[in-house]
Amino acid sequence: MAVSVRDVAVAASVSVGTVSNVLNRPDKVAAETVARVLAAIEELGFVRNDAARQLRAGRSRSIGLVVLDAGNPFFADVARGAETRAQEDGLSVLLGNSDDDASREAGYLDLFREQRVNGVLITPASRTADKLARMQDAGTPVVLVDHEIPGSRFCSVSVDDVEGGYLAVRHLLEIGRRRIAFIGGPASIAQVANRLQGARRAVDERADASLEVIEMPALTVLNGRAAGEALVERAVRPDAIFAANDLLAVGLLQAFSMFNTLRVPEDIALIGYDDIDFASATVVPLSSIRQPAQLIGHTAVELLLRSISDPDGDYERNVRFRPELVVRQSTSG
Repeated sequence: MAVSVRDVAVAASVSVGTVSNVLNRPDKVAAETVARVLAAIEELGFVRNDAARQLRAGRSRSIGLVVLDAGNPFFADVARGAETRAQEDGLSVLLGNSDDDASREAGYLDLFREQRVNGVLITPASRTADKLARMQDAGTPVVLVDHEIPGSRFCSVSVDDVEGGYLAVRHLLEIGRRRIAFIGGPASIAQVANRLQGARRAVDERADASLEVIEMPALTVLNGRAAGEALVERAVRPDAIFAANDLLAVGLLQAFSMFNTLRVPEDIALIGYDDIDFASATVVPLSSIRQPAQLIGHTAVELLLRSISDPDGDYERNVRFRPELVVRQSTSG
């Protein structure tokens, strides 16, 4: 049978109200009494009913975070940054993986609302802005992560992906490549569309350059490998590839290595996006566009806490970081 507050009170020879004060307002209780109650808690193995406390308080001590792909190391780093900042205020982070599926995302949002989270950080799936707006109107603040909706009321933390795409392809052009291929996931993902926009802008600056767009169903290693296998079979190939993320780029490297017919960067230069931890440890170290993933998560929680404590305050509500070109062997060998 679970140990109750009353059991603790009896063991410590105090009232139930005193036990409650020790748990919630220890500064109001004499140090000797606090020590006696804590000793009784330890001896009996009492665990407080946090769900009941949340009901009384109206909010939990947690934040909801929904990402497009929890298997992507970029989003893992975003979550790590969010968790580090949340812990500074005694909060925990509940993680949900939408897989860019609006129905899965909606399920997590409903769950977070039932859990009375303090707020939601989210990289939204397509066409879900209305649901997020209703959630915010109902009193649960929302911060967009790695995403921005121009003109919306949402706070956001993002990276200029148009600039990132431009930096990637300009680098490929500067090393003498002219037949560029962009390999990305569904165009419905805003980050992919923005990176492609930047790539096109760079190619448009060179009259002798071309851009081929190869769309894959998802931004995964397996899809990168499939794209690489298809390129190996072609008679006419690009001389450089800009992959919309590092996972695709890793899959491309795997395919080229398995068939041993295309050399990186001699035959095809390759650059990815995100600069995840193992980009530098691939068989050919991968050039990439770096995003400050942990800083994005940290800043998103900071914005959320500001929006809770000072909703009408004068502070930047849409933070946008600049991407950084990181050159390694896959484009400079």
